[in-house]
Amino acid sequence: MRRAPANLLAAFALGLLLAQGPLARAQDHAAMDHATMDHTTTDHATMDHTTVDHSTMDHATTDHAQPNHSHADHSGMSHEHTAAPEQPREPIPPITAADRAAAFPPVSAHAMADNAIHHFAQFNRLEAWDAKPGTGFGWEGKAWIGTDLDRLWLRSEGERVDGVTENADLEVLYGHSIAPWWDLLAGLRQDFGRGPARSWAAFGVQGLAPYKFEVAATAYVGERGRTAARVEIEYTTLLTNRLILQPLLEANLYGREDAPRSIGTGLSTLEAGLRLRYEFTRQFAPYIGIVRERAFGGTANLRRAAGEDGSATRIVVGLRTWF
Repeated sequence: MRRAPANLLAAFALGLLLAQGPLARAQDHAAMDHATMDHTTTDHATMDHTTVDHSTMDHATTDHAQPNHSHADHSGMSHEHTAAPEQPREPIPPITAADRAAAFPPVSAHAMADNAIHHFAQFNRLEAWDAKPGTGFGWEGKAWIGTDLDRLWLRSEGERVDGVTENADLEVLYGHSIAPWWDLLAGLRQDFGRGPARSWAAFGVQGLAPYKFEVAATAYVGERGRTAARVEIEYTTLLTNRLILQPLLEANLYGREDAPRSIGTGLSTLEAGLRLRYEFTRQFAPYIGIVRERAFGGTANLRRAAGEDGSATRIVVGLRTWF
């Protein structure tokens, strides 16, 4: 029984011998100066980390909030922020008066006017009808030649019934542009047809009014103090790109009676028309329409005295063309 203590002492001595190896290595590792160690030659690619047991490591005692950067060399680091340059690398030269004059040259109202000679002719109405008092044919057309500012105008309209010219006129006018889309006109008008021919001096304007109403207003001064005026308004409505509706209103006024031509004083006639055309091309557009004409005052009385009606309604078929 006395051998048991001896055995215990021998086992304790053996344990101490075995524990001295790890303790000594731990003490040697703690005494190492890691700041002087050169890790640049260490080949981390050949290290085997698969045998490291991280489960036995205690990271709770590691103070990550207070890292020690005392060994880091910050002297070579640049923490300055690069500011945006106040001026471009290639400075833009200041704008001079010559630059402004070149960019915004002085212009007049007709700076884009073309001095080349152009021409245009249009028959707005070439139409026929069959109604009381007979088969009729009517026309209304205009043509011009000149520049954008100055033009020579020809205008004509009239009617023939059963082969006889009832009334017709021809105007030769000089037109000068006074505003975009507006011309001032002056010239002569000659009347033909029933009764004696009449000559007139003409003064007027024509152009495109707001909302795209085409307006022509002309005043006339004739022989022996005769005066007259004509106002015509047209509007174009596109139902489709080719199907177009065109209403028209025309009024004629006279300052004194002209019985041989069945014309009374004041508002003489008022004509309203509505024409629907189909443009196969811009230059070729047949149409169908309805026209209502009415005489007023002394003109209506003179027509009734001659056995004519004071008003008439007719269906017309015609062609609108230009070249």
